[in-house]
Amino acid sequence: MKLDEVDEKILKNLLVDARLSARQLALKLGMSTVTILSRIKKLENEKIINGYTAVVDYEKLGYELTAIIEIVAKKNKIVGIEDKLAKIQNVCGVYDITGSTDTIVIAKFKERDELSQFVKGISTIPNVENTITHIVLNTAKEDFRLV
Repeated sequence: MKLDEVDEKILKNLLVDARLSARQLALKLGMSTVTILSRIKKLENEKIINGYTAVVDYEKLGYELTAIIEIVAKKNKIVGIEDKLAKIQNVCGVYDITGSTDTIVIAKFKERDELSQFVKGISTIPNVENTITHIVLNTAKEDFRLV
């Protein structure tokens, strides 16, 4: 599906405030509520909009540790590993990458022991050859909304 300018405006507004009603969006964009509703429904049906959420400050919830974990897998076995990792609650992102490692995992933890158990658990997943764990010291930006 190719997005037009109106679809992009709707998406940008919802990224800034997902609580905007169709009526509020219509007023803001100078369009009818019915048009906005039908376009949002189309974006949802096309899986461009997969849900609505709040932007949360995880540190204020106690998740003070962010880890970036590189994983090297045995030949041609990375997909199964990534599927397992993606189902773990603390995991925020799993990326299949190029370079000397196969996968990057970004995860958040409340305590160092929790992180330690997580990394040790990765090592027990079949076909994981090696992991390299990086702990984030400071976060300059963490916002996956492209606004």
